[in-house]
Amino acid sequence: MSFIPNREQALPPLDGRGLRIGIVTCRFNDGVTTALRNACIGELIHLGVAEDAIEEVAVPGALEAPLALQLLAQTGRFHALVTLGCIIRGETYHFELVANESGAGVTRVGLDASIPIANAILTVENDEQAEVRKIDKGIDAARVAVEMAQLKKALKA
Repeated sequence: MSFIPNREQALPPLDGRGLRIGIVTCRFNDGVTTALRNACIGELIHLGVAEDAIEEVAVPGALEAPLALQLLAQTGRFHALVTLGCIIRGETYHFELVANESGAGVTRVGLDASIPIANAILTVENDEQAEVRKIDKGIDAARVAVEMAQLKKALKA
C-alpha cells in the first residue's frame, strides 16, 4: 500500500487499532484545552485506538509541553504523541515567545526521538478564534497522530 497519494489515489484509511498514543494537555486556557482533549480522545477511539492505549499527562502551559513529550517519547511505549494547548495573544511580546519556543520544542522532540507528534497547540488572536477551532483541531490532531504512526510503520516495514 502506498502512502504517497497522487490526484487519482484516495488517502489511506485511518486505522488506529494496535496503536498506543500519548497525549500532553496544557492546563492554561483550560476551557479550550479540555474541549481539544475530549475531541481528540473521541476521534482516537472512533479510529480504533483502544481507550486503555491512550495515556495522558497534563502540564501547566505550552512551554512545559516539549519536556513532557520528550519524557513520554523516551519510554518507547508510544507510536505517536499529541500535544494540546491554547496560546491567546495578549498585549505583550509573551505570545510570540511562548508560541515560537513551544512550537520549536515540539518539533525538536519529534525529530530527535523519531516519533510522530501532532501539535495542536492553538495560537490565536482572541477567545472567539479559540472557541471556533477547539473541536476541529482536537479531531485533526487525532487523525494526524494515527496517519503519521501508520506512515512510520509502513516505511519501517
